[in-house]
Amino acid sequence: MSKQVGLRGKTWFQALTSVNSPMGGDPGSVLTADARLGEDTARFLCVVPDPKARFPCVRRGEVGLEEAYTLATRVSEVIDHSENVKKRPIVAIVDVKSQAYGRREETAAIFLAAATAADAYASARMKGHPVIALIVGHAFSGGFLTHGYQANRILAFDDDDIVIHAMHKEAAARITLRSVADLDRLGHEVPPMSYDVRDYAKLGLLHKLLHIQDPDTPAPATVAQIQKELIDAIADARAGSTDLRNRLESKGAREMRKAGLAARAYMEKQWSGD
Repeated sequence: MSKQVGLRGKTWFQALTSVNSPMGGDPGSVLTADARLGEDTARFLCVVPDPKARFPCVRRGEVGLEEAYTLATRVSEVIDHSENVKKRPIVAIVDVKSQAYGRREETAAIFLAAATAADAYASARMKGHPVIALIVGHAFSGGFLTHGYQANRILAFDDDDIVIHAMHKEAAARITLRSVADLDRLGHEVPPMSYDVRDYAKLGLLHKLLHIQDPDTPAPATVAQIQKELIDAIADARAGSTDLRNRLESKGAREMRKAGLAARAYMEKQWSGD
């Protein structure tokens, strides 16, 4: 199964940008670089493990205070420098364990830090920047909400090491008073409970599942394949709306999330007073 969370993210960040170190002044856990994608110069961002991080709860690839505020800063730079020019793409390479759980983080309001990063991504998207999330590993909980979930389009590798979920399997088993084996069995019967990315894809939230060879050691041909997929996703995002209605109107959503869509419609009706 999967290697250390974050290492695949770092591998793909370097493969797509030829950069393997943070920008000046940034923590070692956040990588940012600008690299060509077709006719664009895209900004790439990735959260990676940093054994030397001063906050212990982020040393294995979690998104903490410094990570969230750094992401917000680097995304906001793109917005600030693109007022009167073509809106630059932003690519979030996602391989995150979760948000950081710790007393320091809670005391210093990690919820506010996470919201700041999510707001920066959402603001970029709504101002016309194509925001693409490329999930190359794990995308868990508040880590994914902070880094990647506000994207116009979400791409993910079709690979057993890809996991997109609200909660780690062991924690979910404790909360639901079930065994991990029970969760695995139920996941294939109830797709929202599944930890298999192929089941997640049925919900209509992904733009595309990407079939590639050896995602842990990307060959030049594989990198070129992913670059093309990113370019296509950027073009698709530019041709669509800046909101996230595509996740509600997709074929998968209409088929697999009927109850949720009905509840949403009912609440909107109540809210509008109709």
